Amino acid sequence: MSPTRKQRVVVNGKLSWLIDVLSGVPQGSILGPLLFVIFTNDLDNGVINKLFKFADDTKIVSKVGTAEDVKVLQDDLHKLFQWSKDWQMLFNTDKSKIIQFGFNNNESSYVLGTSTLCTVDEERDHLGVIMDKTLKSSKQCAKAAGAANVVLGMIKRTFLCKSKELILQLYKSLIRPKLEYCIQAWRPYFKKNINILERVQNRATKMINGFSEIKYETRF
Repeated sequence: MSPTRKQRVVVNGKLSWLIDVLSGVPQGSILGPLLFVIFTNDLDNGVINKLFKFADDTKIVSKVGTAEDVKVLQDDLHKLFQWSKDWQMLFNTDKSKIIQFGFNNNESSYVLGTSTLCTVDEERDHLGVIMDKTLKSSKQCAKAAGAANVVLGMIKRTFLCKSKELILQLYKSLIRPKLEYCIQAWRPYFKKNINILERVQNRATKMINGFSEIKYETRF
């Protein structure tokens, strides 16, 4: 059966030739996300290790302690690459990374297709959370606090009235979501990281009219 979809590129009002679309699903449509889920539904067929899929991001997770475990993981990567070739939707190997946890990890290298995957100490998860090989959350805490402080700065410059009711409402709707986004995955356990987040709340409560001279514990 001949393909029924075609596409072309428009640049500065100039049109390219139409070409046939041989794979993938239409983007920008209501059914597109559902069709993509169906399209990738069989990605994990034959894969031994755990596979996690979210939109167009894929993670494979494996406990590696022996040479046999290394071979099983590499075989799974071969299966994933073969799937991508069969369905004409190749993985971007430049964005594919290996992150290895554990002090006794032998840190083997792995190949996807013809490319050796890069091993990194940290990587941003598809939800935007920074994952560190030490499982510490210092950089994620700094990122969350930084984003919250940017919004606090905007509030300070924009609102002349800084009543308790207004600041609390703004804090709950604009600041807390920045500090608590995906907190289940990176909840800090070091005092220094907890203090980074506490300083955001300290700064926010000091903005309330008449509260700047009150001790933090009393304000809180």
